Amino acid sequence: MSSNPLNPSNGDDNPKDPLAEMLQNLMGGKGMGNIDPAELAKAAGLPDDPNLLAQMFSQVQAMMSAPSEGPVNWKLAHDNARRVAASSSDPSVTAAQSREVDEALRLAELWLDQVTDLPATGLIGKAWSRAEWVEETLGTWKRLTEPVANSVANALSSAMTEQMPEEMKSMMGGASSMLQNMGGAIFGMQLGQAIGALSADVVSSTDIGVPLADLEMALLPSNVAKFGEGLGLPENDIRLFLAVREAAHARLFVQVPWLRGHLLGAIEAYARGIHIDTSRIEELARDLDPSNPEGIQEALSQGVFMPQRTPAQEQALQKLETALALVEGWVDELTAAATEKVLPSAAALRETVRRRRATGGPAEHAFASLVGLELRPRRLREAATLWASLKQERGIEGRDAIWKHPDLLPTAEDLDDPKGFSGRRQLAEASDSEVDDALLKLLDGGFDTPQTGTAEDEAAAGGTDAAAGAGEDTGSAGSGGEGETDGEAGGPAPRS
Repeated sequence: MSSNPLNPSNGDDNPKDPLAEMLQNLMGGKGMGNIDPAELAKAAGLPDDPNLLAQMFSQVQAMMSAPSEGPVNWKLAHDNARRVAASSSDPSVTAAQSREVDEALRLAELWLDQVTDLPATGLIGKAWSRAEWVEETLGTWKRLTEPVANSVANALSSAMTEQMPEEMKSMMGGASSMLQNMGGAIFGMQLGQAIGALSADVVSSTDIGVPLADLEMALLPSNVAKFGEGLGLPENDIRLFLAVREAAHARLFVQVPWLRGHLLGAIEAYARGIHIDTSRIEELARDLDPSNPEGIQEALSQGVFMPQRTPAQEQALQKLETALALVEGWVDELTAAATEKVLPSAAALRETVRRRRATGGPAEHAFASLVGLELRPRRLREAATLWASLKQERGIEGRDAIWKHPDLLPTAEDLDDPKGFSGRRQLAEASDSEVDDALLKLLDGGFDTPQTGTAEDEAAAGGTDAAAGAGEDTGSAGSGGEGETDGEAGGPAPRS
């Protein structure tokens, strides 16, 4: 007797009710007691069609029963990201591709040595598949999204609990804990979807301007080939140009050790200030059709979690966008300088990358709608102009010295007026110098010691004494001995 996949046999030729088996598994194998699965389905608004129930099993079991160490189910995010990355062609990197990437990144390092004062990194270039990119970057994605993900998970869980019928609440019993993971599971699935989609777009480990993989320098050969489709340019030129960009990013983040933490910290600070609009989530929970998982994902992908930015958030976002623009502008300027004389297609590739970074792709927009943050350097061109201006005024060494400390970085005002940066910086540096001089004088006790006269003061004082002496001599000539006595008594005291 063949078994029905929708009603699996339990060994005694009595088919199990799929909903009853699911709830029994979710409750740790305990019996259902007096709970009637049909009534439970009715109270929850679930369909009573076995076919629809079977389609929901994988979704429900993944979202409600998957273990999670916190409000967000990161295991589900990881698994979904890997699944999406593998949904399109993602062949393993071949030995030939690894060799080509390694050679391109080595040559890129040599070219960069001529246009920057920052030393080479010594990193070994790697070639990654999309799945490897997911594995290498997921830890940083978790760090960047955890603050907002926790807010979303808690808000969604609360909203779903509030929207649940009272009959369902009373019948859930020991299974109530699984509802607490529902929000984190849904967000984890959506985040994994966004990361997996990004894996099909990025061409390197730093393609979005943020070092997602610390101390790594890598290209994704399959995505590099995809990037070059339709450009009509030699494949080797495209690989070399993108290798120079990746090597420039890596050199900046390795040789400026505070920069990675500065960028990631800015993103985290922005995310921590996000407040989720629970009314929108409550509306979503009320209108969801549990028999339509595709509809759930579509609703979530339309930005239901997109927060309303506060003035403080807008200010934080401006600082973050300025930092991203400065990184991308520096890389853009160095890449152009390193390739303009050795790659005939460098100018065309530079413009292609600029437009791509300015607009972002579908996957990047999906991620932005999920966490309320777009990692795009909106002011890349202004930043590149600023770095070019600094090179003309200060030379390569002076330009790169700006990266020595975060306080030296240009501001949004400097991007508005790149030519005026040096003038504003000179005023600031002069002011700082005066403060430093005053501080040194205070530490040396200079403000407690009576000031001695300068050479000019002494000369003036000498002139005054001479004039006084002349007057006294004149007086003595007219007054006889009394004048002389007065002159001697009124003469200047000896100087120490």
